[in-house]
Parts: sequence; C-alpha cells; structure tokens
Amino acid sequence: MNDPKRMNSETKSRNSELNNGTPVPGENSNAAVFEQLRRIQDSHSFCNSARSKEFLSYVVEHGLQGREELLKERSIGINLFHRNPTYITSDDPIVRVKAAEVRRRLAQFYAEEEEAPEVRIEIPVGSYIPKFHWRQPVPSAPSAQEVEVVQQPLVRPNRFGRRRIIGLLVALMVVGSATTFLILSHFHRPSTLDLFWRPLSATKQPVLICVPSPVSYAVSSILFQQSPMAHSGIYSSLSRRNATPLQLAPDTPLKWKDITPLADFYINKDDAYAAEELSVFFTGEHRLTQLRLGNDYTYEDLCSSPAILVGAYNNPWIDRVMSDLPIGFRESGEVLWIEDHTRPGQVWKASTDGRLGTKDFALVARLLNSKTGQFLVIASGVGMVGTKAAGGFISHEQDLANALRGAPAGWEKKNMEVVIETDIVEGSPSPSRAVAVKVW
Repeated sequence: MNDPKRMNSETKSRNSELNNGTPVPGENSNAAVFEQLRRIQDSHSFCNSARSKEFLSYVVEHGLQGREELLKERSIGINLFHRNPTYITSDDPIVRVKAAEVRRRLAQFYAEEEEAPEVRIEIPVGSYIPKFHWRQPVPSAPSAQEVEVVQQPLVRPNRFGRRRIIGLLVALMVVGSATTFLILSHFHRPSTLDLFWRPLSATKQPVLICVPSPVSYAVSSILFQQSPMAHSGIYSSLSRRNATPLQLAPDTPLKWKDITPLADFYINKDDAYAAEELSVFFTGEHRLTQLRLGNDYTYEDLCSSPAILVGAYNNPWIDRVMSDLPIGFRESGEVLWIEDHTRPGQVWKASTDGRLGTKDFALVARLLNSKTGQFLVIASGVGMVGTKAAGGFISHEQDLANALRGAPAGWEKKNMEVVIETDIVEGSPSPSRAVAVKVW
C-alpha cells in the first residue's frame, strides 16, 4: 500500500475536489481515506475475504492517484487477477463479480456503522473508479477566550415593552418553523427510486428475490471420448470437462441414456447478476431480503411477502401473474419478444443470440396489488443480458428517473410497466433507456 505522505502535489490537487466538487476538509485527506480503508478491511464484513481486501485497496490507491487507465475492467483483470492481456472480459467476468461482492460488503459495513464516518468510500455500479463522500465538518463554538463579556446595568422593562418583545419572539418562531419546514421539504424530497419502492413501507415482511433455475442437461463422459478434440487432452479430467464446451461432429448420434436432466441445479449468471444488484440496493436501504432459487418457493410464499420475479421465459410463475397485463412476453418457436396488447403490432424483438447480439429489450412490471395480493415486481429481458439490465434499472436512480420523467402525476400510487432497451457491449448491457411506459 502506498504511503499517503508520499502522494505528490498533483494527486493532492486532484483530491481537493472529490465528491463532485465538494472540498475535502484538511490537508491530510489521503491519510483519512487510507484510515477508513483500514477500518473497512478490519471489519467483519471484509476480514474473511482476502480478495475483496485486495480489490478495494487496488481501486482506492489508483483512484487517489488519478490513474483511471488502471481502473478499467481489463486492466484490473490483468494487474490484480493476473489474467492474460488478451483475455475476453465477457467470457471471464471475474472483475465484475468481485466488484459486485465488494459493493455488497461495503453496503453491509456502512449499514452497521453507528456514526457517519469522516469519509465514505463508494464504488459506483458500472464503474471501478471510487468516489469519496466527505462528512461536512460542524462549525465549532467560539472558545471562552474569544467571547467578549459586557456587563450592562439591569433595567426592568415595562409591561408594554415586554408584550412587544414576546409578540416579536412568537412571530419569529412562526416564521422560523415555516422556513425550516420548507427547507426540510426541499432537501428531503423523495427520489424516483424511493417512490418506486415506497409500497414496501407498508409491510415488515422480507422481500423475496426469486431467481429461476432452468432445467439443464449433463452428458456422459462417453460423449467426450467421441469428440474430435479428445486427443488433445482438454477433456482429460472432470475439472477440464466442466470448464470446456463439448465439441461433437454435427451428425454424432446421441442416446438418451447419455443425457442426464438436471432440475433445480443451475441458475443463469445474468439472473444472478440482477439478484446481486437488488441485494446490494436493499442492504443499503436496510430492507430485509430472502433469496429464493429455483423451486425453493411456492405460490403461498408469494401470497405472504412482497416479491421480485427475475426472468420470464425460465420462470414458471410469470404466465400466472402476468396473464392480464397490458404488456407481456410472447414466443413462437424459438422467437421471443415483448408485445403491447393494447396497441396491435407494437412489439420489441431483441437482436440477440445469448450474449453475441447487439441489442436486447426488457420488461419491468410494478404491481401494487397483484394476483398474489402482495406488491410484486417483475424484471426480465427477452434475452439474458436484458434481465441483467432490468435488475440495474430498478436499483439505480438515474435510469429510473429518466424513464419516468414524463410519467403522469401520481404514478407512484398506480400499477406500471416499463419497456427498456439496452445495447450489448462485449456481452454486457449498456445503460438502459425506456422506450415505453404504461401506467394504470
């Protein structure tokens, strides 16, 4: 770890205006950041994860030094995780996964803090450049030496003067109370994200984050022996077979005895990313959640707690809870799309094949009183990448605020569906944008 005393003048100048222009208190700002970093790493949220400590140290040190070129996904993978310089980030998401874990651990650390720290370290979603939020210093009271004491002879005020003084004080109190109310109303105005999730305030039940587990299939080791690549040794062990796709000639005959269905065994990684985004968000909001995977929940569970259903085409509950909504998911053969039933011909089809396409769409539904009788949110893409984009969309203020800027007044008290579009860049979603909003 770099010694904060050795930071050069250029770094100190950069640190003087962190946190969107808010001046950093004092000249030892780097020392304060490193002290906070030490406290975080010593906490129980981080103490059992050496990799998380290394990741946080890496981004904090290079962030303070202004070396943003070393805070890109590929650079972190090469320098911190010792990946090959030519590795494909979409195929090896280790940096994104570790960043999500560190964000979750940071949220847990600050949620358990009793007092606001001098500096709060944040790694914004979608970036690896850290932000440092400083606590504003409270002006100190003047010392006894600075207070001038002037003695005046005691004068007994007459009754008329006393009434005027009391009346003036009452008037000042009324004006002060009104001013305070207006100021607090302005600075504590709920955000779009607060309004979106406000129905949760009506219950103390934990939010169920329901992630589906689609049926997958395992193949017999005999098929690996039939592969043209078998002679290369890439399938020589179980660990290699699990890490390397099976390659067979197109006309290779298959027997069902060589295929084993695996129900409730795996989850899609983009569904997992979406669930991770939501878990981090709710941890920061001090809201209890329960992660339910595959068949680990019933319709009775959905009728007992508010829930978020992640995924559509691999989630068995979607058809049941979305059958009468204005916008829904459709399929024909292997073609999947989103359709607006109130506007014939209005469809959104993704130009995607897994993560190899260029564009995906997703649907977010917010139902105040769904068929389960509970507050229910659905977040799913047409493709896998769209689902990840939907998870980020409902857990981050900016995208949601942009999408609902033109929504009718009082939308927070109504049902809503939003169709979002995202570009696919190296297998990951770009910032999403709303293409349709329906409120009823």
